[in-house]
Amino acid sequence: MTDVFDPAKRSAVMRRVKGRDTSPELVVRRALTRLGARYRLHRKDLPGAPDIVMPGRRLAIFVHGCFWHGHDCPRGARVPKQNRDYWVAKVGRNAARDARSAEALAASGWRVEVIWECELRDLAALDERLRRLIAPIPVAPASQRVMPVPKMPQSDQC
Repeated sequence: MTDVFDPAKRSAVMRRVKGRDTSPELVVRRALTRLGARYRLHRKDLPGAPDIVMPGRRLAIFVHGCFWHGHDCPRGARVPKQNRDYWVAKVGRNAARDARSAEALAASGWRVEVIWECELRDLAALDERLRRLIAPIPVAPASQRVMPVPKMPQSDQC
């Protein structure tokens, strides 16, 4: 089947595809705000420029569209019939870039979470997941903490 739009119209449609402030991202941001969380957006100084960043919690959240990032749900598994080779390669490159970004963030001590577009259908589950993500990590009382023993400098003279 050929494209329903002429090339100029298809180009205009594709130009309007956004990378920031997408509808799924706004849903997650509203949920976080409802839970009282504070966050930063699109930190360019972090690998992959995560959509939502909570520096105090060392948490980076990516909100991925199923089609664009190759999720294994029905929407993400769909491949356009036109220019199939291009789209398979494009989604593959996106998935590889996502994996590199997540690995680099994890190596820097960040927790990385990916929220897929299809997961936003169940808002109660989303709220519960976000609540668990932003919950403070319990710290043992001072009396139960094990303090590291400082190393004494070694000296050749005794």
